[in-house]
Amino acid sequence: MKTIIGPFTQILTMANLPLKGALNDDQLPIIPQGGLLVQDGLILETGDFDLLKTQHPEARIEDIQGDRVLLPGFIDCHTHICFAGSRAKDYSLRIQGKTYMEIARAGGGIWDSVQQTRAAEESILIALLTARANRHLAEGVTTIEVKSGYGLNISNELKQLRAISIAGQSTKADLIPTCLAAHLLPKDFEGAAADYLHHVVSNLLPTLKQENLCSRVDIFIEENAFDPTTATDYLIAARELGFELTVHADQFSTGGLRVAVQLGAASADHLEASGDEEIELIKNSDTVAVVLPGASLGLGMQYAPARKLLDAGACMAIASDWNPGSAPMGDLLMQAAVMSAAEKLSSAEVFAGLTFRAAHALRLTDRGALSSGMLADMQAYPCADYREILYLQGKLKPISIWKKGTVI
Repeated sequence: MKTIIGPFTQILTMANLPLKGALNDDQLPIIPQGGLLVQDGLILETGDFDLLKTQHPEARIEDIQGDRVLLPGFIDCHTHICFAGSRAKDYSLRIQGKTYMEIARAGGGIWDSVQQTRAAEESILIALLTARANRHLAEGVTTIEVKSGYGLNISNELKQLRAISIAGQSTKADLIPTCLAAHLLPKDFEGAAADYLHHVVSNLLPTLKQENLCSRVDIFIEENAFDPTTATDYLIAARELGFELTVHADQFSTGGLRVAVQLGAASADHLEASGDEEIELIKNSDTVAVVLPGASLGLGMQYAPARKLLDAGACMAIASDWNPGSAPMGDLLMQAAVMSAAEKLSSAEVFAGLTFRAAHALRLTDRGALSSGMLADMQAYPCADYREILYLQGKLKPISIWKKGTVI
């Protein structure tokens, strides 16, 4: 049955905006007193609410009371929310002045989360992941990328990715799995980094294809993880097996972004260390620059050069990096709002980075805008002016959320 949802004081459709480059708020497509015609989870039409009612008298009306601003559901294209345990000890050391690298060398960091996640039963991981996904959903995030990478051996990486698959049936948010078995060289693996990655290619990736557990592969290219040459060989092998590529790139040192662009990766994520040379590379590519303000806040370091990326003409998405170590907060809207003040990003640029540009980072073409044929994944804020949302820096949360046209 067709349903007309509205009226909304403003609908920011985010439709027909450019995929790359800077945006100003005058470009935002806003429908005042708007409505949406929805059927079978898809948007059929957006427009003036009263006109939609006149044109479609057979449709059921889902009446919206009070001032409301409607946006597409946010898409968080980079998270690590399948984990067990806490890294509060790491954070305490960090705010006392220890560096990320120093903490990792002392036994903390990613390896600490690996040990805690390995020790957890699959059922515990499913419950923890579902709770985090539902919190994200309640804050307007309707699609969530979720990485493995805290297993770092065949059995535990499979445990994580199976947990992500099962949790996806327990939450109304869409979970997009990514294999990050190349997060770190495991301390208990006997062999070099290249040997470990060959082991993953031979013994894990075919099983992921066979069980349909994920279609995306990620790798952390960094001084304490994998070097660009070794990472390139791994990514080429993964691509030959049919996996989409993404890269943890340029967080503390450069080199990863270049690999991502050269191999045609869907995204290069982090980029806090990227400079003019790297920006020049990515602006001419179809690789999305994914910036992660949560990691900058959690580590107390500079943001990725978001303003420069957009001014150069890159496609830039914004994601939370929600993880137990460097970005434990996980509040996507708050992080984006705070970064926008520091990097001087317009509302249009922030909302684009959280919607259709984030969808492009995941190569999803059916969401991120409120237009005909798109999923009716939507969120409404209790205000009359969209500018209130970033002005309140994440404290204004959505009052209603729809997944595939159904309010949840």
